[in-house]
Amino acid sequence: MKALEGVKILDFTHVQSGPTCTQLLGFFGADVIKVERPGVGDATRKQLVDVEGADSLYFTMLNHNKRSLTLNTKTESGKQVLERLVKECDVMVENFAPGALDRMGFTWERIQELNPKMILASVKGFGPGPYEDCKVYENIAQCAGGSASTTGFRDGPPLVTGAQIGDSGTGLHLALGIVTALYHREKSGRGQKVLAPMQDGVLNLSRVKLRDQQRLQAGPLKEYSQYGEGIEFGEATPRAGNDSGGGQPGRILKCLGWENDPDSYTYFITQAAVWENICDVIGKPEWKEHEDFKTPAARLPRLNQVFSTIEEWTMTKTKYEVMDICNPLNIPVGPILSMKELAEEPSLRETGTIVEVDHPERGKYLTVGCPVKLSDSPVNVERSPLLGEHTDEVLSDVLGYSAAEVAAMREEGAV
Repeated sequence: MKALEGVKILDFTHVQSGPTCTQLLGFFGADVIKVERPGVGDATRKQLVDVEGADSLYFTMLNHNKRSLTLNTKTESGKQVLERLVKECDVMVENFAPGALDRMGFTWERIQELNPKMILASVKGFGPGPYEDCKVYENIAQCAGGSASTTGFRDGPPLVTGAQIGDSGTGLHLALGIVTALYHREKSGRGQKVLAPMQDGVLNLSRVKLRDQQRLQAGPLKEYSQYGEGIEFGEATPRAGNDSGGGQPGRILKCLGWENDPDSYTYFITQAAVWENICDVIGKPEWKEHEDFKTPAARLPRLNQVFSTIEEWTMTKTKYEVMDICNPLNIPVGPILSMKELAEEPSLRETGTIVEVDHPERGKYLTVGCPVKLSDSPVNVERSPLLGEHTDEVLSDVLGYSAAEVAAMREEGAV
């Protein structure tokens, strides 16, 4: 049995944040009914198209395990269908612009009248406050949530990260909120509103930098490279390049072949507990007892020298050889893996983290499967739906409309 089997999700989301959330719920067995505009659908269906005549990877990789219902809520029949869906479903998920749902006539009060057990889950750019009506996209969320100001190198501009922490990160937070509200409903019998602002989600994922902001009040951040370089700290948490975010100093170092391979690098952490092993590996046994290197405190102002020396060694090994040598000695290292390497990694295929899916329009493609594994609820990744593919099915099987009624709705342009 699927973990969320029997839960019906009314999916009014588009682009990335909301679809990430509802796809996860679909992976766990919820019946996700994705509502789209007739003839148009989710905007990402035709964004960044790589196969002519087929839905884009942008859409297909975010909308697995869903059914597509086309619905024009501006028609009288369309509004009636939506009302019946609200009564029938357990959760409505939306990432409309602020106020759009109210303008459609579906205020929270109206939704509660139709279905007191309904959970209304929303993604917004900002929470209540001066910016709550502003439109937000991925990179704006990273900037407004504190990630960009702390990403990059000290002498360069703020940077956004390739990980979609604003959109997909918020979708993960929203999914947790929905499951929590479903659990609470089992005890209370009532639904509630769930809000996941993108700024809040990014800030949550950047919490160690808020930690460092407070630590600055007690003095310089000694594990940051700039401390060892004698550069004063300002009033805000600085950009720290590839320094480790924890108390164990770490950096990205070149490996054999870096001149021609942009991903021939490793991340190397000088964990205090295995410092003596590190000294042996890099050919510096004398550092074990040297006053300048034998303790973490002594090494802090000399991290540039330490990592330069380690890099002289890593540059003689491939990133995989570094792993093979260091891991048995409990030295924490990790290769910089490209998307090509990840796509071709057999173990990720075996665990369902990377999945090959067959699509009727575009053929076979790779996607990311469910990132969370449950021992008793295996996940089957099903292809994304074609636009309106399940309209008749949902109207008849879920809402009980007859074939004649569905035909009349088509004539009206409601579906």
